[in-house]
Amino acid sequence: MLNTLSISNYRSLVKLVIPLGRLNLITGANASGKSNLYKALRLLAETAQGGVVNALAKEGGLEACFWAGPEVISDRMRRSEIPIQGGPRSKAKRLRLGFTGDDFGYSISLGLPKPSNSAFSLDPEIKRECIWACRSGSSTYRPASSLIDRDTSLIKIREKRNWQVMSQNIATFDSIFSQISDPDKTPEVITLRDNIRHWRFYDHFRSDMDAPARHAQLGTRTPVLHHDGRDLAAALQTINEIGSHEALADAISDAFPGAHLKIAIKEDARFAIEFYQYGLLRPLSGQELSDGTLRYLLWVAALLTPRPPPLMVLNEPETSLHPDLLPALARLIISASERTQVWVVSHASRLIAALEEHEDCHSIRLKKELGETSVVGQGMLDEPHWVWPDASK
Repeated sequence: MLNTLSISNYRSLVKLVIPLGRLNLITGANASGKSNLYKALRLLAETAQGGVVNALAKEGGLEACFWAGPEVISDRMRRSEIPIQGGPRSKAKRLRLGFTGDDFGYSISLGLPKPSNSAFSLDPEIKRECIWACRSGSSTYRPASSLIDRDTSLIKIREKRNWQVMSQNIATFDSIFSQISDPDKTPEVITLRDNIRHWRFYDHFRSDMDAPARHAQLGTRTPVLHHDGRDLAAALQTINEIGSHEALADAISDAFPGAHLKIAIKEDARFAIEFYQYGLLRPLSGQELSDGTLRYLLWVAALLTPRPPPLMVLNEPETSLHPDLLPALARLIISASERTQVWVVSHASRLIAALEEHEDCHSIRLKKELGETSVVGQGMLDEPHWVWPDASK
């Protein structure tokens, strides 16, 4: 489980360090930085997929992702080690992302390359990557707890009390996760990489009339719903067979009293939804379902997965749902948080209220002042201690 997330110099997230729980609710007004926090977490996930440079390119390049707030620097920012372009303490600009978990911490620092004639001269470079051990009582980075230290093209690994050079020519666009795979010398790299690769993001379920989820699809066992929901019928049938049939039935009746669901398997092995609603003489097909009903079924399939991930991130799950469905959705999310760490990014007051009734809900409300995102009610003393390995650069 992630215990702390830290982001530096990414859009409005100038210096953000937040503690995390089992169920995390991210709220705030429009333009407060919720989307930036979500995107930063996705960038962290891309490090283990080998796609962080490409992901930054899709956002307009590293330069476009740097904080672009006012030139006047607040006292909070002046006390930090954050490099601010044009400020009196300006240094080489870095975008930094990091987290601590139960066993390990990880951080990555990205910067602009030196000017060159290369066609890829605007690609960001990985300047520093570190993995350290998280011990009880202290999870922040300390040189003594460091296990893997990558400085530009040089990778060192700790063996007992000594450092050993593992590579001196790693490409500056490659993460250590894609370059190190020795289970004996660097088991922590493999553990973290596999953990991050299993993070699951849901932020865009199609519900238009041409959405694949509305139509019969070739079905195979589907313990993990596709991020766009294309294999909904197969995922629901998988829950019926190897997941919790009772939980699925309860989730349907909780939102639609008297309703139940059946998956029809056609002769050509295609799976289709049949939704039986109280008072109707025949089931509704996927094409006949309202956007809200279809989206709720998609969330049911995602949250009742028989193969829960280490982390599941839901971005505005209230989209297209009638407010009366939000308490049932909240109960689904709370139940899922008992099996996996959950993030919910939302601005729906009814969903927020239902989630915050749960005693383990960790509510994080964001605000923005002078272009900088911060956590409401979090002062300097409330902020978890965090040290960047390359804070002096």
